[in-house]
Amino acid sequence: MRRCLVVDDSRMIRKVARRIVEDMGFETAEAENGEEALARCKAAMPDLVILDWNMPVMSGLEFVERLRAMPADRVPRVVFCTSNSGAAEIHKGIDAGADDYVIKPFDEATLRARLAHIGLA
Repeated sequence: MRRCLVVDDSRMIRKVARRIVEDMGFETAEAENGEEALARCKAAMPDLVILDWNMPVMSGLEFVERLRAMPADRVPRVVFCTSNSGAAEIHKGIDAGADDYVIKPFDEATLRARLAHIGLA
């Protein structure tokens, strides 16, 4: 089974994203900040990480940089879901190692399309 980790400090966003990816057949776990997410990845590397940018403890940007530096048998796809919609932020996220980007608020069709774009539909 494919596994997804939804990382966001908003319980509502985690719930919405979780419902969408579970409908797509992913087994889903949640984390509310980057530090918790890194610990979950060390325990069991997911296939997909849906990641907020602005979080307490550790930002999404710092998380993806540290995730990409970890030795791992498999490399998860990372999709930022954030309200940071400027081109500079999008480029910074992709440069840090994210595979794609979804602007909040997002709907099911948008998230499914971005996951299809990176081969996870």
